[in-house]
Amino acid sequence: MSPPEIAAKDVKALRDRTGAGMMDCKKALTEAEGDVDKAIEILRVRQGKKIQDLGERAATEGTVQSYVHAGAKVGVLIEVDCNTDFVAKNDDFVTFAREIAMQIAATPTVRYVSRDDVPEDMRAAEARIYEQEAADKPENVREKIVAGKLDAWLSTIVLLEQEMHNPKFDSKTVQQLRDELTANTGENVVLRRFARFAIGQ
Repeated sequence: MSPPEIAAKDVKALRDRTGAGMMDCKKALTEAEGDVDKAIEILRVRQGKKIQDLGERAATEGTVQSYVHAGAKVGVLIEVDCNTDFVAKNDDFVTFAREIAMQIAATPTVRYVSRDDVPEDMRAAEARIYEQEAADKPENVREKIVAGKLDAWLSTIVLLEQEMHNPKFDSKTVQQLRDELTANTGENVVLRRFARFAIGQ
């Protein structure tokens, strides 16, 4: 029997509840055959204290931070949410929001927080281009080529998948930093939205 198809929204919901990475959540849900509680148990066994069931605790507190690049040609506003006012005022939390704002300023291709936010029609349009590009390749590899190119494209426009430019982060992604902050604070850290402004764009 083939494993159940795990929907992206279910993976995202589990990630929001536990703070675990997207791939870890998908694997746990697949292993648990879609059972969320069982998936949380699997994650806790594998990742120990880093994982907590944050339940349905809404991320209704947070901070809005800004960054304006030297020369005032590029600016960013970002909202990062959490569960309590206490964490929202925490230096690590505020610093995280500022660092991500700087990352966005330095990455003009980024347009969405997560893959779930990328509109389906935009994905489909991009896939059609890659299908045409792969038309002269053997039929049995075309699908893989298209999937690979789509994956590479998504990784350039999705914030959570960006490797941090600042060398002090050792090439960690935004997602990895978010997961670390979630583990350290015990709260549901959510990159809610951002806006990047650039003169002439």
